[in-house]
Amino acid sequence: MTNEQHAENMTLAPGVVDTIISLTASEQEGVASIGTPAGGFLARIINRPTTSGIQTRYDDEGKIEVVLHVVVEYGQVLPELADKLRQAIADALLVQVGVEVASIDVFVDGIQFGEN
Repeated sequence: MTNEQHAENMTLAPGVVDTIISLTASEQEGVASIGTPAGGFLARIINRPTTSGIQTRYDDEGKIEVVLHVVVEYGQVLPELADKLRQAIADALLVQVGVEVASIDVFVDGIQFGEN
């Protein structure tokens, strides 16, 4: 999780950017959970999004670099889903907190078969 951040003349509490990323990724069709398969199970138990599969850091230009780990639903076209995730997250961060994205690396840590 990232420490306190400054963006667009405001200070963000630790975890705000990670929460935006988690919520945005969770809303994408084909994403079963964020993080490892065990992390998705934990998110369902506590009934809130998890940020355990998200790492962020700022580069020298003040742009954010994101590493996102997801579990996807069986049958998804992985390159297309990764592109959708990158675009949705970049848009959400720019609109909601005014942060430009340098890179978003998406790692598929598992595939969910059927309903759990």
